[in-house]
Amino acid sequence: MPQANSLSVVLIAKNSAVTLESSLKSVQWADEIVLLDGGSTDDTVDIAIRNGAKVYQHTDWQGYGKQRQIAQQYATSDYVFMLDTDEQVTDELKASIQVVLSEAQQMNKAYTCARRNWFLGRYMMHCGWYPDRVIRLYLNKERTYNSNLVHESVDISGADVVDLDGDLLHRTCDDYMQFQQKQLVYARSWAEERFLKGKRKGLGSAFSHALGAFIKTYFLRRGFLDGAHGLLLSLVVTQYTFNKYAALWALGKTRKQTD
Repeated sequence: MPQANSLSVVLIAKNSAVTLESSLKSVQWADEIVLLDGGSTDDTVDIAIRNGAKVYQHTDWQGYGKQRQIAQQYATSDYVFMLDTDEQVTDELKASIQVVLSEAQQMNKAYTCARRNWFLGRYMMHCGWYPDRVIRLYLNKERTYNSNLVHESVDISGADVVDLDGDLLHRTCDDYMQFQQKQLVYARSWAEERFLKGKRKGLGSAFSHALGAFIKTYFLRRGFLDGAHGLLLSLVVTQYTFNKYAALWALGKTRKQTD
């Protein structure tokens, strides 16, 4: 298919050697692969170079949003596709992206793909984990990510959001304890960000939000249809939600004592 526009696949990475090669092999068809490394001590950089990526370094960590913004600044193509180091683009999604690239540039549009999330040996079909639509394709000069420390997203102000066909495979969790450690880091960053914005919550909010998260994930999003995996994931989401609000409450208490 003739291609009217070029594509930069952009990744941020740190110690991502375990999953990175599969991610990069799934996008070898792109015009450019840009990887911003945050100070890896494993083989991440070597793997990236071996698979044709342009590698840059930025070790002054200011959160996921800022890191993605910096990474995008190195992209030189018309369109950007933001890819995580534990994700793979399927052939169907590739074809859908190439259709967009073959057409005249569509201003004020952003494109989503359905992310299929892996959890302890299987892809989840419920719990809100599929189709887990995320915006990843957009015009390079038109928009970028917000500055959130965690749970960053593309700024879609004024954009018409279009769904692409095909899945983005996400190797979310192979190791339960590593996944929990990552969730704790996210919870802390979430609480820090909101505390700095002046948000305050009582400890009771941790319980109420956690209960709401379980009801939403297990019942409303039909996590029960995923069997034992669905129950465990619903409990993980519940725990994560509790930790976020408990951490925010704790910051309010400890920062008062140190001021």
